[in-house]
Amino acid sequence: MTEPKSKANRYTFVWLKQVSKQLEKIKARLKELVCPQGNLTSTKVEKRLEQLNAEIEAQGIEVKKGRGHHKPEIVRERDELALLYRRWMEYNRKKAICGENRNSYSKTDTDATFMHMKDGHMRNGQLKPGYNVQFAVNSGFITGIGVFSNRTDFGTLIPFLTYLWHKHGKSYRNVVADSGYESLANYRWLFENGQTAFIKPANYESGKKRSSKEQVGRMENMGYYEPDDCFICKNGRHLDLSSHYTSHAKDGTERKISVYRCEDCSDCPYRAACCKAKDSEKRKEIFVCWEFQNLRNNSYHNITTEEGKLLRCNRSIQAEGAFGQLKHNRNFKRFLTGGKVKVLAELLFLGLSQNIAHLLAKCNSGLQNLHLIQPKAYLNF
Repeated sequence: MTEPKSKANRYTFVWLKQVSKQLEKIKARLKELVCPQGNLTSTKVEKRLEQLNAEIEAQGIEVKKGRGHHKPEIVRERDELALLYRRWMEYNRKKAICGENRNSYSKTDTDATFMHMKDGHMRNGQLKPGYNVQFAVNSGFITGIGVFSNRTDFGTLIPFLTYLWHKHGKSYRNVVADSGYESLANYRWLFENGQTAFIKPANYESGKKRSSKEQVGRMENMGYYEPDDCFICKNGRHLDLSSHYTSHAKDGTERKISVYRCEDCSDCPYRAACCKAKDSEKRKEIFVCWEFQNLRNNSYHNITTEEGKLLRCNRSIQAEGAFGQLKHNRNFKRFLTGGKVKVLAELLFLGLSQNIAHLLAKCNSGLQNLHLIQPKAYLNF
């Protein structure tokens, strides 16, 4: 994944949070003017505007524009209502452009989303309009390109792999990705489609640190006793299964959560480090989605096998290498066109030229049949 900048100006932003805030104010004022007791609809506002225009015409009121002219009350009401109605429609349009998966867009390139760029020229974390570009790489060749408006990666995996399946007529047996693609929806989709997940868990690196291993309140640092379905904390006390409930992630994925509660936290010497609750009477609780944990453990097992280590190493070399060739060696930092369709066409030409160069390099080196690079130190990767 990489985030090339859009051709749009960096100060043409529209923020969904601000749009929603203004929209609520406008709707409240319209409701006050049009239908204080009923539901607000665009039809009611339009009828009220027609009534006011008809009354102004019937009374023969001459509407003068410009400063220094006094407007009658009915004209002021009509003008305010018309302005609020136009703004209501405009903010609804902006909210529809944002959609459900992003919080911003650019006025001059509505498909571009404002993101943190790794190579910001000001180096101050300023948000800039760009695209989330996904490459599928096999044997060093770019086999698929996807352009998304998502700021994060986990929401792009399923649509991108579905797009590749329709284009290629078959699916990839092994899917290798970094921790940014980890989610229950992605794990579940890969499992249901018979594809093997080689996705690095989000806690893979942090779990190796001593500071993480010393956090006694983490579920990973507690023992699990399967016969009694309970966790055992550092003080030897049991966290028994208390309840179940169903929650929904931001992407709409339904998850079944199991709640484990400690039998007694009183007089525990590790309570301050284990339980973060301010109420001293509240007991330690752990929330577990077992489906996600099982799928994560399977993926963790896959990436720690000999095959998994080799595939992960080649992902770093081939996938990141494809982005490195594009961004650094070819100095591609910003699109020349706007809109997903044109941006994708631009990337397809770049990917085609990059594949030709890669094929020539392999032919000159006599490595046409080499698909996976086997570095000497990959076992320690």
